Amino acid sequence: MSISVDVAARRDSFGVEAAFEAAAGETVALLGPNGSGKSTLVATIAGLLPPLRGRIELEGSLLDDAGSRTHVAPERRPVGVVFQDLLLFPHLSALENVAFPLRARGVARSEAHRRALGLLERFDVDQRAHARPSDLSGGEAQRVALARALVAQPKLLLLDEPLSALDVGARTRIRDLLREELRRFPGVRIIVTHDPVEATTLADRLVLLEGGRITDVGTPDEIRTRPRTRYAADLVGVNAFRGRLDRLEDGSGAIVTDGGRIVVAWPEWYEGGDVIGVLRPPDVTLSIELPTGSARNVLRGVVRSVVIDGQRARVRLATSPELIAEITAGSVGRLGLRHGVETWASFKAVEVDVHPL
Repeated sequence: MSISVDVAARRDSFGVEAAFEAAAGETVALLGPNGSGKSTLVATIAGLLPPLRGRIELEGSLLDDAGSRTHVAPERRPVGVVFQDLLLFPHLSALENVAFPLRARGVARSEAHRRALGLLERFDVDQRAHARPSDLSGGEAQRVALARALVAQPKLLLLDEPLSALDVGARTRIRDLLREELRRFPGVRIIVTHDPVEATTLADRLVLLEGGRITDVGTPDEIRTRPRTRYAADLVGVNAFRGRLDRLEDGSGAIVTDGGRIVVAWPEWYEGGDVIGVLRPPDVTLSIELPTGSARNVLRGVVRSVVIDGQRARVRLATSPELIAEITAGSVGRLGLRHGVETWASFKAVEVDVHPL
């Protein structure tokens, strides 16, 4: 069982083109910043927005084929969807909301309610079975929406920003619930999100969408090792320098980016074309005065932000190109680092891993 998506779609003035596959037994996160086209792609997969071009195939059956004008209506697709706004029917109880997909398929009321109640019990929200959506908490409504998506035993589970509307406490609890349900669900699982924590903790593979186009695909570790865009690098918490590679007189190389030049060890495999250099934030050394060591890369800039997490701190610098450094929380105080403070960053050429694009 798998899904194959290769479509071009447009909603209002925004267009998206995307091609990817997902297999049963794996969870794929479709990840991108706001305005990247995620909602448009969700609507297309769910059948709410017919594609302008291309096709969607699920377990060997065509859901969409623009060429032959095949378009399976949303209610006939074996797809369980949890929309970002949940879209629970306000006039129905929680139990009736969950039972609705079964009733729409002709299942008897008693059987539909029995199966719906079983899911509500599994999600520990059966005591709210007769409550209307307006009387449910955010976490309770999310559980009801998930139960409704699963009750008809779909072949594809599509979760659109499943945690975005929840407070911190509810988000943690629902994330744990989602992790268990995704592990239990036998079909194809797609999570749509802009949250890197949500994506990397719930998904086996990431599909990155930027500006209506897919820019990277891989496991979290693969993208962390070789991010292809600045967004991908920020997502997995590394520095990435993309540009032309020039040979220097001493035999080393320089990646010439739009924001500046980075000296690297010359890669013996290089035969031409753009490259991307990846630098771990802990390999960046910060100092208030000009460093005098052997590092080939010395950049000067002001601190954009300091985020402290336990004993470590991530410092974003407005250098050319921009950098993220990771230092101890104690070093932040010792160096007096805060927004607007001018500082120096240095790192060795050999600490930049260079990869072809």
